[in-house]
Amino acid sequence: MKLNYPVLVVPSLKVNGMALFPFILVKLKKSKQDETMIRHEIIHLRQQLEMLVLPFYFFYLINYLYNRLTYGHHEAYMNIVFEREAYANESFADYLKRRKLFSWIKYFKK
Repeated sequence: MKLNYPVLVVPSLKVNGMALFPFILVKLKKSKQDETMIRHEIIHLRQQLEMLVLPFYFFYLINYLYNRLTYGHHEAYMNIVFEREAYANESFADYLKRRKLFSWIKYFKK
């Protein structure tokens, strides 16, 4: 997979990977080779770009806090619409090529 985003190794990171535009941060050096995880984070970078970066972080936090009204931490995180899109499509090598703008919208729970 050709990367257009720099991947930085941050051993003190509390999670395995994170997208912080325009970077992908990973906890372990070997994670730089994990195509599924990198694809997951690139999906987040695309989401951030289409929302003009800062509004993405605001909406991500609001979505998490809303989910916390119903769920514990892990379930609240897993039900963030951005995470739902990324987890649902991280295994598909062609997803980033066929992904339409604002694809995360269809991951709102009905």
